[in-house]
Amino acid sequence: MSDINDTASIPIGIPEQDADAILPTNEVPELLIITGMSGAGRSQVGATLEDLDWYVVDNLPPRLLRALAGLITPGAGVQRLAVIVDVRSRSFFAEFQDAIDELRDSGLHMRVFFLDCSDDVLVQRYESVRRPHPLQEGGRLLDGIQVERKLLESLRAHADTIIDTTTFSVHDLSRHIRKLVAAETASEVHVTVMSFGFKYGLPMDADNVADVRFLPNPYWVSELRHLTGHDKPVSDFVLGQDGAADFAESYSNLMAGILEGYAHELKPYVTIAIGCTGGKHRSVAMAEAVAADLRERGHAVRVIHRDLGRE
Repeated sequence: MSDINDTASIPIGIPEQDADAILPTNEVPELLIITGMSGAGRSQVGATLEDLDWYVVDNLPPRLLRALAGLITPGAGVQRLAVIVDVRSRSFFAEFQDAIDELRDSGLHMRVFFLDCSDDVLVQRYESVRRPHPLQEGGRLLDGIQVERKLLESLRAHADTIIDTTTFSVHDLSRHIRKLVAAETASEVHVTVMSFGFKYGLPMDADNVADVRFLPNPYWVSELRHLTGHDKPVSDFVLGQDGAADFAESYSNLMAGILEGYAHELKPYVTIAIGCTGGKHRSVAMAEAVAADLRERGHAVRVIHRDLGRE
């Protein structure tokens, strides 16, 4: 059974441990074990870790934990492994604490994150998705929650980090996990600047669209018609027009602020589309100029010319 708080509208805390629990951001192999109350956010944590390039295994029987940890090797194999273990493992769960103790004794760099949540909020989350608690067994929902809380009592007491998700939204939880485990570069927004021709249609995946058809078209200059925005004569012609350089700078300034907002809202990939009529001259030159400006501001940027070569 998956955690039920994958629905964005369901609120999911105030961490009991914070900065002291931050994992190293170097290349030391790491094992992160995610456990805790059903409905407290384990699936969302797993999704966040996958976005940060962790290898995530969900609902692993504890007896396999030792074998899976063998995948972690310095310089090869899996460097960052996250394992979600919970009461869905049923009878296997009794072996969980023994497996954790053995891995700690082995010297492996390992942390245990325990996700908790108040009973009333857990009830709300389960009722909103109309699914039974894994330990409910025909009784009341609250009965299953209380049985699970008792079962996890010792494990909670020995966890490295307790995360109370009572007041977290799914986005709050993702931000908190990123603060705990992510390297500085993990929050970077990856930008694609795409040139295109309006005559071929808008890019389906564009997050922002700019129209540079206000600039004179090199197509009507005979010596430039056969060239593209990659060629210096065309680039000089386009960027030398009145307002062109100001537009490139202003648009880059605008996008720099927007990209900061995207980073805060955990949107890691952004496509900026810049269009002209055919996607051959003006949009190509402007896309390269805007991309260069954003790179100077420290963003990771790649450039794609969607319609170049179609004319």
